[in-house]
Amino acid sequence: MLKKGLTAVGAAAMTVAMMGAPAYAYTPTGTMYGTIQHVSSDNIKIRDQATGKTMGFVMTPHFNSVFTKDGKTAQMSFLRNGTPVEILYDQHMLGTRHADKIIVLRHLPRM
Repeated sequence: MLKKGLTAVGAAAMTVAMMGAPAYAYTPTGTMYGTIQHVSSDNIKIRDQATGKTMGFVMTPHFNSVFTKDGKTAQMSFLRNGTPVEILYDQHMLGTRHADKIIVLRHLPRM
């Protein structure tokens, strides 16, 4: 009985070892500078300053991680089309970009 239990545990450990870490563990976290093209209660689209491409980011309900460059909390109403921002994001869940923090800038940094 004990031998069967140990064999099952060993098989489970071997399966986990062969599978390795979940895919999301290798997805990098990023920072992007750009201007807001669209903003709503659940997503934001930013035109990347470096590439000119527009990228979308999902915001969780009750998202309130909006700050000014000097670290003070800002209101969501600061986020309007054309506003320069720095956005910190991740792609951990199903490869979708999630906004972690949005920093409202006075102007975009030179690239």
